[in-house]
Amino acid sequence: MIGFSELELVAAAKAGDRDAFERIVLDNERALYHLALRSLRSEEDAADAVQETFLKAYTGLASFRGDSRLFVWLYRILSNVCTDMLRRRRDTLSLSPDGDGLSPELDIPDTRHDPAVLAERSETRAQVRAALAQLPEDFQRPLLLREYAGLSYEEIAAALSLPQATVKTRIFRARKKLCALLSADGNFSAPGPSKGRKGGERV
Repeated sequence: MIGFSELELVAAAKAGDRDAFERIVLDNERALYHLALRSLRSEEDAADAVQETFLKAYTGLASFRGDSRLFVWLYRILSNVCTDMLRRRRDTLSLSPDGDGLSPELDIPDTRHDPAVLAERSETRAQVRAALAQLPEDFQRPLLLREYAGLSYEEIAAALSLPQATVKTRIFRARKKLCALLSADGNFSAPGPSKGRKGGERV
């Protein structure tokens, strides 16, 4: 199915072509998994969420009209799945006050790099994840869709049912807040004085 457009793949999948739907899965599962992982903070739960998303997508593919990118439609399904899983997790935690119900997020080792470099990278990713977790959900979700899924502002607006101007504002504020959190923790240096400004103003 290589070389087919997205709409052609969808049309073929709607007609019962399993190879077409498998191509859809391969094209989208990685980005969906990373978004689910940052929402659920559990590799096992994220994998389950993505699997459930594609099951729902397969049975409901007829409802996709092509008004947006397929990934936007899939993300809406994933978002609902993750919300349901978090709700069930909270219900379970209320019965088990001693457990946090969260599995540690593991990084897959990259053997192509020096172990020391890999360890530093892993620590940096953990620091960014921790800072992201402190953002309000209204800021976190559009930022993740922009940075990790690569969606345009228009696509994010469609996925979250928000005006495009609101999406841009929230992403700007999210980035600013993220930088402040990382700088406060000593993970990143705050920007120094700009030579192009009088009186040492910061850019």
